[in-house]
Amino acid sequence: MQMEYGKTLVIDGHADILYRMEKEGLRFYEDKDNLHLNYDRIVKAGIDLQFFVLFVEPKYTPAEQLTIHLNMIEQFYSEVVGGGKFRPILKKGDLERNLAAGYRSGLLSIEGGDCIQSDLRILRTMYRLGVRAMGLTWNQANCIADGCGEKIDRGLTPFGRDVVREMNRLGMIVDVAHLGEKGFWDVMEVAKAPVIASHANARAIHDHRRNLHDNQLQALFKTGGLIGVTFVPMFVGTGDVAISDLMRHIDHILELGGEDHLGIGSDFDGIEWTMTDLRHGGDLPRLQERLFKAYGEDVMKKIMGGNFKRVIDSILKG
Repeated sequence: MQMEYGKTLVIDGHADILYRMEKEGLRFYEDKDNLHLNYDRIVKAGIDLQFFVLFVEPKYTPAEQLTIHLNMIEQFYSEVVGGGKFRPILKKGDLERNLAAGYRSGLLSIEGGDCIQSDLRILRTMYRLGVRAMGLTWNQANCIADGCGEKIDRGLTPFGRDVVREMNRLGMIVDVAHLGEKGFWDVMEVAKAPVIASHANARAIHDHRRNLHDNQLQALFKTGGLIGVTFVPMFVGTGDVAISDLMRHIDHILELGGEDHLGIGSDFDGIEWTMTDLRHGGDLPRLQERLFKAYGEDVMKKIMGGNFKRVIDSILKG
């Protein structure tokens, strides 16, 4: 049964749609059953702004990753935007303009800055191509920092510190998901703008290296940023997990003072199996209704998209 609340802005801060389109040859508008977030499922989810992530497997060299990223960017503009239903987010106010004109929005985000290859000119070029967010690492080390999968965590490299400063200058969103813990604290020291963890959960609830400790969450809140709770089953709990398990993470983050610092980062199309009742984008209204029942309309709307919009507006240039 549909709950009684007004129009809700919905933002998903992380999905690997372009990765699967590139790797498997799937079509965004034509696919019906394979993509977790094809166009039809995004509509059913009510998503107004989708982060389209540029992810490349670490088996490729940084130069090869750059080439694949460029192919994905071209696919975003030619197929997703070219299909006539989406417009990109390039500057502050684009979301409102796109909504008013009847379009959904897409924001390009790099997952793992390997492709930057220790050259800030590549970062600036990616910005000019429309990239507005970047996760500094994936699980492995790169020229920016060590990922959370490395045995030795050396934090940000000197170049990595320059990357954070340059992203702040350009108006790009700094994403610490996948970053090693020392690198996380280095970002907290260097960053002068809100920081996000686009897809992670609370480590106090489920002890996984990709989840954040309470002191990390509170530090993230102090930047004005947010955490996007994610639907990756192994980050939610053990075995089969459901919305009820995800709600434990949300409860905990809210108890830490995260009402204004909590969003959604599904990681759809980047996961091999799903939660039992969040199988694809079409199931997202189930979570929305659970949030409404548990916390009321105002908090539900913050989590579903309001908090992410605030962060985006505070970082992107006008």
